[in-house]
Amino acid sequence: MAKITAICNQKGGVGKTVTAVNLGIGLARAGKKVLLVDMDAQGSLTASLGYQRPDQMENTLATILGRIILDEPVSPGEGILHQAEAVDLLPANIELSGLEVTLVNTMSRETILRDYLNSVRDQYDVILLDCCPSLGMLTINALAAADQVLIPMQAHYLSIKGLEQLIRTISNVKRKINPGLEIAGILITMADLRTTYSREIIELLRNSYGDKLRIFNSIIPQSIRAAETSAEGRSIYLHDPAGKVSAAYASLTREVLAS
Repeated sequence: MAKITAICNQKGGVGKTVTAVNLGIGLARAGKKVLLVDMDAQGSLTASLGYQRPDQMENTLATILGRIILDEPVSPGEGILHQAEAVDLLPANIELSGLEVTLVNTMSRETILRDYLNSVRDQYDVILLDCCPSLGMLTINALAAADQVLIPMQAHYLSIKGLEQLIRTISNVKRKINPGLEIAGILITMADLRTTYSREIIELLRNSYGDKLRIFNSIIPQSIRAAETSAEGRSIYLHDPAGKVSAAYASLTREVLAS
């Protein structure tokens, strides 16, 4: 049965999608069977894996979950795409924003995603959920379905302030919906270790949370190369195989495999 990891932070622009792509493909390169699920109506993960027109797709996460809400049959693996770098993808597009509104009035609204993932879970080793930048019903569904949460965060003071709210939300979901939910760790992203500011924020984070939560040793450096991969539709391993971001995500992959 696959281990399900929600890559989550309500703050936008912290590297959730880049992490989902490169951790997922890193795990696939290590021999794992990986499913990536795009949980964002902007379709960023879908586009980052080479599907540049997500809004033209007919079968997406929104249509699959919509049919589950209507109690209509869904074939195993329906809507899942097989990407060139050996990961599978359940794509998303703008229709997902309408589904979030529908979920509010749905019975067992927090566990619709979990119902779907349970039907494909035995086909994978790892399922990564790329969450949207909010703490709305879609993110609650991701936390309800997940075994663990990986939290990417920038080395910025405001990111640390937002972390407190996210941890409270995770604790509430653990207490009320998903008692097995754990925090896998905090991943520091977009760090410029040449600056005193970044180093001080990382030290503050380790001092504040290091005794309570795992903080991954791997730190993802700030680099235009990482941003370029989204437009290219391929991983950092193909785009810049000898670069520092590629090395950092390879290091993160080894940490995840060892845990």
